[in-house]
Amino acid sequence: MTDETVLITGCSSGIGRATAQYFNDDGWTVYATSRETDDLADLAEAGCHTATLDVQEAADIDRVVDRIVDEQNGRIDCLVNNAGYGQYGAVEDIPADKLHRQFDVNVYGPHRLVRAVLPHMRDREDGTIINISSVAGRVVTPGGGVYSASKFALEAMSDALRTEADGFGVDVVVIKPGPVETEFSERVHEELNEGTERRPVYDWVYELVEDGAYVAGQSPLAVSPDEVAQVIHDAAEVDDPDPRYAVGRGAKLMLYSRFLPDRFRDAPYRILRRIL
Repeated sequence: MTDETVLITGCSSGIGRATAQYFNDDGWTVYATSRETDDLADLAEAGCHTATLDVQEAADIDRVVDRIVDEQNGRIDCLVNNAGYGQYGAVEDIPADKLHRQFDVNVYGPHRLVRAVLPHMRDREDGTIINISSVAGRVVTPGGGVYSASKFALEAMSDALRTEADGFGVDVVVIKPGPVETEFSERVHEELNEGTERRPVYDWVYELVEDGAYVAGQSPLAVSPDEVAQVIHDAAEVDDPDPRYAVGRGAKLMLYSRFLPDRFRDAPYRILRRIL
C-alpha cells in the first residue's frame, strides 16, 4: 500500500480507465475524472475518487485540484494528462474552430492542469507530470496534420517543462503509444463527419484515414490499454524516469521512420495517392 495520490484525466474509457484501475490496484489514492461522472461509476465502486472535469473548463480544474489538496493534505504526487482526441482530415478541410478545439483539449487542457498542480508539487519538492502523447507527436501522416500538430506542441511544452521543473524535484514524462486497442477509431470517424468539408480532391486522404484508423486498432502490433497503463504507472513509481517512453513494437517501428529523409517518407504516399 502507498499514501501517494494521482489525478488522471479522461478516465471514461481506454487508456485513462485502465490507468485509474492500475494505480488503484496498486494502492494509490486515485482521482479519476472525465466530462461525465456516470462513465466512472464502476471506478467509484472499485475505490477511486471520481469527479467531473472538462479540461477546457478552468473552473472544473480548480475545483478538482482544490478538493484533492484539501482531502490529501496538499499531496498530488502524480498528474496524468490523458484526456484528448484526434481531429483528422485534410488540413484545408478543417475549419479554424475545429483546429482551435483540437488544441484546446490536447494542448491548452494539459497546460491548465500543469499550472494548477505544479505549485503544489513545487512546494513539496516532489511529483511527476505524465503527458500522454502518441507516435503522431513525432511522425505525421496525410489527414493527421491537425492531430499531430497538437501532439507536437504537447511534446515541445513537455520538453521545456522538464528542464524548468527539474530543480524542484518534479519529473516530466511523455508517453508515446502506437496503435492501441481502444475506441479511438470510432471517435476519429465521428470527428470526420462533423463539420469537415471533405473536398473530393482529398478522397484518397480520407480513405487512408478511415482504413488506417480501423486497421490500427486491429493490428497485431496494437497494444492493450492495460499495457500503456503499466508503463504510465511504472514511470510514476521510479525516482528518475526517462523523458519518453514508446509503448509497443508498433510505436517503436513507426518512430524509426522519422530518421529517414523527408522525401523518402513522402514517397509511399505519392504512390498511394495514384493507386487510390
